[in-house]
Amino acid sequence: MTDTAPMPGSQPALRRANQLRVLRAVRTAGALTQAEIARATGLSAATVSNIVRELRESGTVVVSPTSSSSGRRAQSVSLARQAGIAVGVDVGASYLRVALSDLGDHVVAEEAIPYDVAANAERGMRRAVWLVETLLAEARVDRSEVIGVGVSVPGPVDGTTGEIDSSTIMPGWAGVRPAEDLGDRLGMPVHVDNDANLGALGEMVGGAGRGCGHLVYLKLSNGVGAGIVADGRLYRGAGGIAGAIGHITVDARGPVCRCGNRGCLETLVGGPYLLQMLPRPPGRGESPPTMRAVIADALAGDLGCRRILADAGRAVGNGVAILANLFNPRLVILGGDLARAGDLLLQPIRQSAEEGAIPSALRSLQVLRGTLDERAQVVGALALAATAVQP
Repeated sequence: MTDTAPMPGSQPALRRANQLRVLRAVRTAGALTQAEIARATGLSAATVSNIVRELRESGTVVVSPTSSSSGRRAQSVSLARQAGIAVGVDVGASYLRVALSDLGDHVVAEEAIPYDVAANAERGMRRAVWLVETLLAEARVDRSEVIGVGVSVPGPVDGTTGEIDSSTIMPGWAGVRPAEDLGDRLGMPVHVDNDANLGALGEMVGGAGRGCGHLVYLKLSNGVGAGIVADGRLYRGAGGIAGAIGHITVDARGPVCRCGNRGCLETLVGGPYLLQMLPRPPGRGESPPTMRAVIADALAGDLGCRRILADAGRAVGNGVAILANLFNPRLVILGGDLARAGDLLLQPIRQSAEEGAIPSALRSLQVLRGTLDERAQVVGALALAATAVQP
């Protein structure tokens, strides 16, 4: 079961869009007066007043007396903790993570399990449903309390069809419509977006980008993707594939990428490609190398591993320069496995970005590591579920 969106341009669509703008502003700030909501959203005071009244009557927000910055009496608007339960699902190639939260951002329950999700989409979705239902039962949450499910998947999602694009790192999931499938299985409204977008949303509402309306989140793992936030909103592009920075060409004669082109950024930064550069498995023993092991050895002083990370950082920095020139973000937040390298990655990124971006784009730009680490996507999925609900 999926939600049926009103036709674009219709009065119901406009009303819903304005409600979501108000909910996002309140969710990001924690609590706002109606005057602050009007300034944050650009809506008129009368429109904000009507929307707050509707949300209060539906039990979505609570309104309490407070004082404005001028000392005058005002009404503080915040999300109601008992307005319902949001479910967040992070689908990775080798794991599943599910979390439950109320609309006040309090996480009720969370669980992550290793699972070979990439191998088979049908089995992966069945396992995701099992984990959601298990967590609901353990937390004693009745299904009627769930207002929606947000799902993060490692690949662009077509905004019209809901299909996962062929550029996903899980080829067996290409063409799958997870919102439709999981909605039917769970009997709940399901909303799906790619992992970089939801990483950006997660860091914006509860991490390093809290309160920042112009940021880019880079997920650096097996694949390389960017989630772009402009004016406080995710920018998805015409077909939902905006942010596919891993497939910009950086070397026309470089290695063939999984997308079929040559010399994509991902061939210099993606985990599988970096591991191929190792002259030997990092650390001791004969176990297959992992990015965590490479990073651990680099932090311990291994010169080969440090060089691999430095080269990757310079390549990422070239991509950051392009993003800075195109979107002029205030923050670039690093997430994914590679971000664990910290300054070993950040320093070459910053240096390379400074060499490639125009000075005015760099003037207010910060490049930093995210604070949510592997939880960024599930936090973003919870936010997607909470703000996509139609009060």
